[in-house]
Amino acid sequence: MPKAYWISTYRSISDPAALAEYAKLAGPALQAAGGRFLARGMPAQVYEAAVNQRAVLIEFDSVAQAIAAHDTPEYQAALDALGNGAERDIRIVEGVA
Repeated sequence: MPKAYWISTYRSISDPAALAEYAKLAGPALQAAGGRFLARGMPAQVYEAAVNQRAVLIEFDSVAQAIAAHDTPEYQAALDALGNGAERDIRIVEGVA
């Protein structure tokens, strides 16, 4: 079964304190659900139409595991803490086998 990758990009951050609270809750919640953080932070370089914005890449053993991680009560609590503190784009993509 191919691995899955959760890709988050942050279009804007309007409340850094809410983002910090989200991070305190989301990291442990996603790791407990089987996620492995591979990269997070600002890009070292951008090309073409890319925007220089914060990005996070998390690996899961499957798409189903990534979706289940998003839907856990622990991650939902992290989203509640974030509220409207950031505009993000989250994608779950199946890896190439």
